[in-house]
Amino acid sequence: MRTRLALITSAAVALVALGGCAAAYVVIRHELVRQLDLQLTQQATLVHQEKRGQGPGPLYGECVWLAAPACAQIVTDRTGTPGGPRDEDLVLPVGEATRQVAAGGRAAYYSDITLRGHRMRMLTTPQPGNRALQLAIRADTVDQGVRRAGGLLAAVGAAGVLLAAVLGYLASRAALAPVTRLTATAERIAATRDPAHRIELPAAEAHRRDEVTRLADSFNTMLGELEQSVAAQRRLVADASHELRTPLTALRTNAELLARAERLTPAQRDRAAGALGRQLREVTGLVNDLIELARDEEPQPLVEPLRLDRLAARCVEDARGHWPDTSFGAELAPCVVRGVPARLARLLSNLLDNAAKFSPPGTPVEVALTLSGRTVELTVRDHGPGIAAADLPYVFDRFYRSREARALPGSGLGLAMARQIARAHGAELTAERPEDGGARFRLRLPGEAAPREAPEAAS
Repeated sequence: MRTRLALITSAAVALVALGGCAAAYVVIRHELVRQLDLQLTQQATLVHQEKRGQGPGPLYGECVWLAAPACAQIVTDRTGTPGGPRDEDLVLPVGEATRQVAAGGRAAYYSDITLRGHRMRMLTTPQPGNRALQLAIRADTVDQGVRRAGGLLAAVGAAGVLLAAVLGYLASRAALAPVTRLTATAERIAATRDPAHRIELPAAEAHRRDEVTRLADSFNTMLGELEQSVAAQRRLVADASHELRTPLTALRTNAELLARAERLTPAQRDRAAGALGRQLREVTGLVNDLIELARDEEPQPLVEPLRLDRLAARCVEDARGHWPDTSFGAELAPCVVRGVPARLARLLSNLLDNAAKFSPPGTPVEVALTLSGRTVELTVRDHGPGIAAADLPYVFDRFYRSREARALPGSGLGLAMARQIARAHGAELTAERPEDGGARFRLRLPGEAAPREAPEAAS
């Protein structure tokens, strides 16, 4: 890429330099010839003034050296015709165009001739009495000047092409320096499989916002996201292996115990079989939760408009069945949001189960759904021990369980899954510590008021 850019830049600059030299050559040649023509015009004026008042007179038969090396002769419209002056008496060539000028049928004109081995510039201009004046001046100086200018411009053009090549290479090297660093960083990441590398921009380039610098910044941002993703995957694998180790060990122990069932009493066999079933259900639930967390976004074909108030009411009813000793209160404003009903139901169920788990007997779990403008807000509030200030930043982390929750059932994945579902729906889920105790989880997502006869989307 650097070579191509250098070649393109050099070719463009070289074409401009050569074009400038060619244009300068044409202008110089034109100006020198114009000066020569001007000199011929001035000499013709002098000859005309000298011959004013004289008769036709003889034809000039030799060169007349005026103010410059020149030849002049006067011809008539009968020159070179039968009965007219003879061509051999003339120094400058006479043609039909010259006789037309003498006869008044043509205007003055310039022409290039060769006389006695010298290239000359000739002016043919009309004179009174059906005559024409031919005045020729040597063009050697013009030819020499044009050749000298052409040689100098050729040298300048060659130097310009060489300079263009050098500048093109330097420009491509400077312009593609971030790309070179980007390539080197990508190669290091491919070799080491470590996304912690970054493209280091010099201080002189860091403040610039050109396309290449923005590309480097975007690549660094992508590397940061990739590093976070890899770190999250590694943490998930490490946490999952740690959480699965205990139930799998218990499963293996109970399975080995049941394998020697002939040595156990019927009561012992029943206890071992019951424990094995519970542990299988725990492991199955944990694996299902891990599979759910491995999904980063919701399937778009499943997204649909739904009545969030009706979905929340149904989740509250289900929670009352799962937690019969806990009182659930709900104030739900009719509203419509877009989402996957099953996933939003899972989010609400996780919040309700978490609130019921920490609610002391006789204390209610309060659920409220309000609409403010184009934002729907759902809160789930319990009156339990609340969230410690040290635990608040980590309540949505996978497998995180506070000291008070370690003795309670659960895998520590419910709130992490709830936040992931919320983010997949473009929503925000936060945890708060109310001043009067307990914990409050607040979900904000885009929505609108439900129409009077809106069909129920959740089932």
